[in-house]
Amino acid sequence: MIAFDNSYSRLPDHFFRPAKPAAAAQPQLIRYNQALADQLGIALDAGDTARLAQIFSGQILPVGAEPIAMAYSGHQFGHFNPQLGDGRALLLGEVIDGEGRRRDIQLKGAGPTAFSRNGDGLAALGPVLREYIVSEAMAALGIPTTRALAAVLTGEPVIREAVLPGAVFTRVAASHIRVGTFQYFAARGDTDGVKTLADHVIARHYPEVASAENSYAAMLSVISARQAELIARWLSVGFIHGVMNTDNVAVSGETIDFGPCAFLDEYDPKKVFSSIDQRGRYAYANQPGIGQWNIARLAECLLPLLDEDEEKAVELANGVLSRFGDIFQAAWLEAFRAKLGLAGESDQDRTLVSDLLELMQKGEADFTLTFRALGKVAGGADHAGLQARFADPTGLSDWLVRWHSRIDDGRSRTEIQARMEAVNPALIPRNHRIEEAIQAAIYNDFSFFHRLTEALQAPFVDDPDVADLREPPKPEERVTRTFCGT
Repeated sequence: MIAFDNSYSRLPDHFFRPAKPAAAAQPQLIRYNQALADQLGIALDAGDTARLAQIFSGQILPVGAEPIAMAYSGHQFGHFNPQLGDGRALLLGEVIDGEGRRRDIQLKGAGPTAFSRNGDGLAALGPVLREYIVSEAMAALGIPTTRALAAVLTGEPVIREAVLPGAVFTRVAASHIRVGTFQYFAARGDTDGVKTLADHVIARHYPEVASAENSYAAMLSVISARQAELIARWLSVGFIHGVMNTDNVAVSGETIDFGPCAFLDEYDPKKVFSSIDQRGRYAYANQPGIGQWNIARLAECLLPLLDEDEEKAVELANGVLSRFGDIFQAAWLEAFRAKLGLAGESDQDRTLVSDLLELMQKGEADFTLTFRALGKVAGGADHAGLQARFADPTGLSDWLVRWHSRIDDGRSRTEIQARMEAVNPALIPRNHRIEEAIQAAIYNDFSFFHRLTEALQAPFVDDPDVADLREPPKPEERVTRTFCGT
């Protein structure tokens, strides 16, 4: 049983279109996230895999489900597209979880909708497994994210660059409302639609701002802050979203749409993995600026609600935008102070962090394992293990002298190491390992996918049984390009 309580489908009809899942010849369950199902209060028999496959491929609609495709627009790589919408996803409905939070349940790859724009609305197996792996890894890292409830093979082929197995991914989100959702109504001059959506977002996500003197400005401010803090968290674990279009920015502050995403191996602020990001718009270091740009697009939509006087509305919006950078910088520095094991604050901390990152870039040091090795040094290990992570460790010894001086504040070495290892993961979903899981699964071997997914639930543990999953790729294993699932 799934206890649906669908608020979005009670909004005006032009917010969405009814949708119907496509037929699937032989749905087969790949994985069901029982722990998440328990959080959502979903009472389904985990042992009845055939029925689960029917439900999460859309062949059986649970009582109370109201499948809809949501309307939205979006800036894609800086170019505005007024008509996007859920072209290969449908919202089954909403549930109230065990903590009283409203959560969406959405099927991705369940067939065409009114917004498919001549597309087939289907998903190939690879993108489904990638999103399952990465979204659950992000959750384990403590980063706000959509979640993976299920993955199902459809038994139908999907034609992309080749004929591939088809699959459906079941995503759980605080909501699927995006910056692009506001843009859809604003682009049509539908101020009433913008207001209705804003009121819905306030009631659903930010009820604390309802009593503010200007609730819409307060909503914009909290959405902006959530995005700034989220992107700082991304950078702290070396994550590159890959396609930060406005239709991929959730107003809830969750990471959403794991398409051509990846985690850094060696540190390079200009790193891009997406095959379609030819100019590096969404490179690792560009993400904060793009985040602010996306919030500016949201602010434009809200201007009529901020104040009747356009000049005052612009002033309010600019005030929010001007604070984005300060909020991001504070969150970024806080995250990297923790990564370096620093207690308190020092005026030199930003320089200490930046200097290490510069050394890592020059030395082609692995982002994740360098910080993990630094934690061992904090605990009393010699510098050899850390230095081995650098192709060229020139300058590292001098930096370590400064760092040791900064952390020498009376705390025990054990305490400092423990604090560092609580924020510096030992294990991330490395791109070459994800590809290994996908390639095996295409030939119906899901054992490595399950092993990787399970290992990533304990990212801060030095488990010797998964030591092979921690290592960066060998030259012949590198995966430098990732692809959108469309």
